Amino acid sequence: MRMEEIVEETNGKHEKMVEITLKIIGPARPSRLHVPSSLRVHDLRKLIAGKNRLPVENLKLISQGKVLHDREDEDDIYIQLNDGDSLIVAVKPKAPSGLDIDDDEEDLKFQLPQSTSRWKKKLYSFLLNRLKLPDILLMAIFSLSLKAWILVILWFILAHVAHKWDLGPLYILGTGFCTIFLNLGRRQPGDVSAYSIFNEDFRELPGTLNADAIDRDIRTGQF
Repeated sequence: MRMEEIVEETNGKHEKMVEITLKIIGPARPSRLHVPSSLRVHDLRKLIAGKNRLPVENLKLISQGKVLHDREDEDDIYIQLNDGDSLIVAVKPKAPSGLDIDDDEEDLKFQLPQSTSRWKKKLYSFLLNRLKLPDILLMAIFSLSLKAWILVILWFILAHVAHKWDLGPLYILGTGFCTIFLNLGRRQPGDVSAYSIFNEDFRELPGTLNADAIDRDIRTGQF
């Protein structure tokens, strides 16, 4: 999108023009640029790249110490500018041929699947950008299902009740036993437990070493 097209689009929205200062990292001197007072970050990036002949895909804009992003939760981000505002412009160096550093860094970060609902994306953006939660905590939050979160909240509510009735230790012990029994799982037909007491006719696993096996090996001269 050219400057004329952007101006024409913003004029329809009654946006005034302002003059901003661009400080490009490097030997280049600061320059000035006339832009609409309110426009999309994506359009601003294109204007700056076109004026200074810079690669738009490697361009980073910094305003008031914050990096400007084009989109958030699949919505275009708009920026409000005033006369005399300054933007720092940085050009990321191109990675060596065959090596994509940005992709490697993105793979190490926690990301929501593309099929995630819109409200989860909004919540994720708020926790990441506003509260600055670390990736490991975000992973723990979004890895739990809604049912799991309901159980966690219910547990804390019941814990408060147990504390009022001075049943805190019993509540903790009960939680531990319930967790153990609910995660025992179920054996399929034909499966044998490692503990013979749980098997039919107390059948042991082949190769089990116990007192009877040692006694039998001694009597047969195999030990």
